[in-house]
Amino acid sequence: MKFALFLALLAVGTSACAQSLWTEFRKAFNRVLVAPDSVRSARAARFYDSLLAAQRIPFVTSDSVMFLFMGSANQVAWFGDFNEWGQRDAALYTGRQVPQTTLWYLIARFENDARLDYKIVLNGNTWMLDPANPHQQWSGVGGGSPNSELRMPGWKPDTLTRHPLTSRHGSFVENQLFYSSVMGYQISYSVYLPYGFKPVNRYPVLYVTDGYEYAHEKLGNITNTLDNLIARGAIREVIAVLIDHREPANRSNNRRMYELAMNKQYLTFLTEEFIPFIESKWPVAASRHERGILGTSMGGLAALYMAYARPDLFGMAAVQSPALWFKPEIFTFCQAPGAMPVKIYLSCGTFFDGETNTRKMKAILENQGCPLMYQETHQGHSWGNWRDQLDDILIFFFKPD
Repeated sequence: MKFALFLALLAVGTSACAQSLWTEFRKAFNRVLVAPDSVRSARAARFYDSLLAAQRIPFVTSDSVMFLFMGSANQVAWFGDFNEWGQRDAALYTGRQVPQTTLWYLIARFENDARLDYKIVLNGNTWMLDPANPHQQWSGVGGGSPNSELRMPGWKPDTLTRHPLTSRHGSFVENQLFYSSVMGYQISYSVYLPYGFKPVNRYPVLYVTDGYEYAHEKLGNITNTLDNLIARGAIREVIAVLIDHREPANRSNNRRMYELAMNKQYLTFLTEEFIPFIESKWPVAASRHERGILGTSMGGLAALYMAYARPDLFGMAAVQSPALWFKPEIFTFCQAPGAMPVKIYLSCGTFFDGETNTRKMKAILENQGCPLMYQETHQGHSWGNWRDQLDDILIFFFKPD
């Protein structure tokens, strides 16, 4: 088939012709590879520009992907969730150069519904976003920065968690300060109040670790999800208390690795100081069945620890991609006999996201008889993964009776 027919298929791009599209794509690419030296560079540029104009870089169809980069370099690699950011199989994700051109490429296969963060690495040391890919997902590392996003054809964004779908927005009381005698320093927190908030009511409450990132519109965007779900009547009206682990006077000092590592001192602060303070200031319900805790990674470890340490206080715990490897004693801790059952949401990705440990924890929780919702996704340790789970978590915890 001629190149024009490939472009026509590219414009259609439906799942029904996915196999033929990939076949014709490879034929078009092979015509670049076998072109005479005198025209190969021009043909490569035309091939690349056609994909760029169609916003099809990386080129994906079914379970196949071709990464492409056009530019001068001695080496081009693609590192991301799929190879633990270059820690695994780096050679497999190092691209090949089309001879006598500046076009580099890499072919890989992933599940049809995978969504993965990545960056291009030039010459082994220059990390960059994919200049041809309009899709980005922010990471919370260092306060927030973007990665490029690979979207396989079967993955679809969750509109409830990503877009404002209602004009009925709750209010957000930001950057409040609480001095903890237990910790010996100030702690910053914010509070989400639902639309139509009435101080005379009593609201279920969700305590959120890493609250800054869960609230950030490019990371967790949890206030948007709460607004959408409450407006649709999918959940009850809820108050969320978002705890910021960054030092208030020095935001670059994030204390999460200390505070969230099964820290008994921090547990005492939360349960004996902070929760009583919140309950004296805001109209939140005092029942364990209406009090939950949410966290991801280290925060997921902490949510599980706190719920099992104080099940009299927490009747619900959302545990996203928990860093169980950091404190393996959590497995023994959660197997203690006679534990009060806690409603648990547990999740992990399948790309270097601690899935082996998480599946082990799933078996423990099932054996304990916990009401459990478990999800695995073909994703990595990413806010793109965690954000899209928030509606499932909130409905599981706060669905109207």
